[in-house]
Amino acid sequence: MDEKSFHVDDTSAQWAIPVPVTHRPAVTSPYKKWGRRLALLLTFMFTVHFLSDVKRPRHHGHEGQDYGMLNALMRHAPKKGSALRGKKAEQLFLSVPDADSAITTSRVYADKPHMAGSEGDFDTAKYFLAHLQEELQIDRSSSDIPLYSAGSRESREATLSISSLDEPKAWVDIYYPILNSPLDRSLEILGDDGNPVWSAQLEEVADETDPYAFKSANAVPTWHGISRGGQAEGKLIHAHYGRQRDFDALVEAGVDFSGKIVLTRYGGNFRGLKIKRAQELGAAAVLVYSDPHDDGTVTVENGYVPYPHGPARNPTSVQRGSVQFLSLYPGDPSTPGYPSYENSTRVEGGSKPTIPSLPISWANAEVLLKHLEDGHEGPTVRLVNNVDEKVTPIWNVMGVIPGHVKSEVVVIGAHRDSWVTGASDPISGTVSLSEVIRGFGVLLKEGWKPLRTILITSWDGEEFGLIGSTEWGEDFSEWIKNHVVAYVNMDTSASGSRFKASGSPLLAHLLRETAEQIPHPTSEERSLWDARGDSGTLFGQHTNAEIAAMHQNKRLTADSIGVSPLGSGSDYTVFLQYHGVPSTDNGFTSTLHDPVYHYHSIFDSQYWQELYGDPGFSRHVAIAKHTGLQVLRLSGDIILPFNTTHYSIELESYLDKVTSIAADGSYDVDLSPLRDSLHTLQGASLELDSAKTKAELKLRKILKQLKKKHAICHKIRRKIHKASCKLKKVFGKHQCESKDKHEDMEREHSYRPPSQHLVKAIQRVQAVNKRLIAFERSFISKDGIKDREWYKHLGVAPGKWSGYGATTLPGITEALTMDKNATAAAYEAGRLKVLIDDLLEIIRL
Repeated sequence: MDEKSFHVDDTSAQWAIPVPVTHRPAVTSPYKKWGRRLALLLTFMFTVHFLSDVKRPRHHGHEGQDYGMLNALMRHAPKKGSALRGKKAEQLFLSVPDADSAITTSRVYADKPHMAGSEGDFDTAKYFLAHLQEELQIDRSSSDIPLYSAGSRESREATLSISSLDEPKAWVDIYYPILNSPLDRSLEILGDDGNPVWSAQLEEVADETDPYAFKSANAVPTWHGISRGGQAEGKLIHAHYGRQRDFDALVEAGVDFSGKIVLTRYGGNFRGLKIKRAQELGAAAVLVYSDPHDDGTVTVENGYVPYPHGPARNPTSVQRGSVQFLSLYPGDPSTPGYPSYENSTRVEGGSKPTIPSLPISWANAEVLLKHLEDGHEGPTVRLVNNVDEKVTPIWNVMGVIPGHVKSEVVVIGAHRDSWVTGASDPISGTVSLSEVIRGFGVLLKEGWKPLRTILITSWDGEEFGLIGSTEWGEDFSEWIKNHVVAYVNMDTSASGSRFKASGSPLLAHLLRETAEQIPHPTSEERSLWDARGDSGTLFGQHTNAEIAAMHQNKRLTADSIGVSPLGSGSDYTVFLQYHGVPSTDNGFTSTLHDPVYHYHSIFDSQYWQELYGDPGFSRHVAIAKHTGLQVLRLSGDIILPFNTTHYSIELESYLDKVTSIAADGSYDVDLSPLRDSLHTLQGASLELDSAKTKAELKLRKILKQLKKKHAICHKIRRKIHKASCKLKKVFGKHQCESKDKHEDMEREHSYRPPSQHLVKAIQRVQAVNKRLIAFERSFISKDGIKDREWYKHLGVAPGKWSGYGATTLPGITEALTMDKNATAAAYEAGRLKVLIDDLLEIIRL
């Protein structure tokens, strides 16, 4: 056809039927249609990549502690829901400790005697291990108990691998100290002809009113652990509390102790130091008794009925206990400074008495005191204390909850062994620890993982001289130095109405802040911290002024925050005094107006605990919540909750005390260089406080930005996922990832390496934490304290002649108060100054 074929005459055009023009849409193949969608999809993917683009840091094939903290901070929600950490974890934990559970647990542990190294002790070790395995969800399919001999490859690997574990683990370490047990014992007054005119009934007397005490009355004889075996005979001399000043006053009065039997009462100092001073003065033996005058107002004189029919002291009660010279060194006396393996070399340690001793009741002491009414020498007394001394296995139970930062470990521990059934000491502490473990178990089931690793310990042999913890601490010195950041101790949770908090000044604020968050166990409108002022409800007209003054002086040791320094007497000793690990210890103690606490007696029983010690077990629960909360903060806070500024200020208050001692004694010693160093330390600590705040704020700011960025990326990826599923259907792939599988892929994507900004912020935080950890450690002197070199902390130590109580700046203090030597005091001040100046170099950023 040509153009003419289409020509239409103009005259007829108006009548012609127009040819319709149809504009049909272009027919496009399905592949082109989805091609456009694919382009859009790729655009989305590019956007996501742009939004989540990060600069990948180089890390030469291994994860350092930077990546442990990174994993924790960048970890997003587990399948169950939002990640459990911080306040949410604390709230859930605090809902777990329960009085009914605590009572049930106490009845199991306090049902029978479990002295260190006994069959009953091993039974409690297995029970505690099973509890750890159940609550921490540790595989229990094997019938074999993970029981490792100290020093063996298995034992070494168990502890040394803590900082590399990914799953919870529990085991038992066996140490082999030399312990003793009682054989035959007797106490007699001899007549002029040498024949006995009176024989003491040494055992405690119980009836079925207290079924626990009744069935255990003869299970563990009354004697002193680590006491010297043998027989002694001599004239009786009374030395009051047996403190150094009591002995010195008698010597000054012309009393000759050579060959004498010394009668002293419990209180005022550690029982072993009573024997130490007596043997130094040539005494032949020592008797130590419990005096009802030390019971405050709760006495028969004030109308109270003796236990078990009332709250006053049972006159036959006897305080057992170790007489090791604790202020020289704790642990196995035969292996000072090194662990007690089965094949360890043994020495005749200097912390054991060389003269025999016996603990006796008030009923027996009253008879002896009547023969001393004229204040001179009493009758001739014969004492027999034969003991069986041998290498004895003890069992430390250990459990680990791995954290993200595996190189930093927080330890919480309580001892498990007792002298008889020990419902208060130590079972109340073990019960509270068991409730803490239950709380951690609930958190683990909800997906919780601490920032730092947590090591849970049940120590053995504490009653003989802090043996289980000390031997482990000596065994793994280097590992503790490199990894343990703090130790939280539990001993006696409940023996009275007054809450007492003790610890390193570094942790004083943590102790108080956590206690203020826990409700008072018996008064809803108050906090646990307020219980520091509680004092019992049993009053009377007759009281002893000296006893009241002694109790008041104990309260005056607390610092400006309300926390007392730690001396010794429990398992924190090896951590604080030997390794420089900041530690805490807290619990409810007995006052002068509480039912009498029969310490280390058969009457420290489950019956007494439920009737008088802690009816309803609310104090057990409060201590569980408090200690658990401390561990959650220590293991979970980005910046360790250490207050170096408070510590540095407290150090100057310690210096003020020794300055006052020097002035009172007219000693010419210049302490101003040390004070100048302390002032410089305070300034550096304030700078560290600022660095702490800035480092944490910077890190949180970056994390907040990343969280926002992640939320945007997550939203876009969900849209991409939906579009991808539709695309797969078009191409005949009808299956798409399930929602759970897609969320798993999302979590994998969230673990990609972080930005350099985040890495640097975390490194800044870790640099601050390293300085905080170094603070307490910097007071450790390789040479230790003069005459007792095992104790290495120059800031605080157990009193040389008190044993339990703390002596601050011990080198300087003892040079002035005991050696009376200004030159020695100046030397000790110089040693401490060197440590502080070295610390300054460490903490300055």
